[in-house]
Amino acid sequence: MQDITITVIDREGVAHALEAPTDMNLNLMEVCKMYELPVEGTCGGMAMCASCQCYVLSDHKLNEMGYDEEAMLSEAFHVEDNSRLGCQIPITPDLNGLEVKLAPES
Repeated sequence: MQDITITVIDREGVAHALEAPTDMNLNLMEVCKMYELPVEGTCGGMAMCASCQCYVLSDHKLNEMGYDEEAMLSEAFHVEDNSRLGCQIPITPDLNGLEVKLAPES
């Protein structure tokens, strides 16, 4: 089992270093919820709400944005060029050092 470290900056500007396992098929939203960060994930990771929107601050190459994620972000609040839905970012070994900031709640 290989854990990676992801830094999540919460809505108050506090950085949290999260250890995330890469062998459990988790996504970023689920890891944030494991650490009880204020990410709702109302839709359960189906890209149907934007409650797990975050801004990607590091230069990691992420998986391509799918149609559902693009459609959801086109209707969400506080969307920036680096916005992604945490539920659509699978935890993989090459994301070690990823840095994201939680988007404001609408």
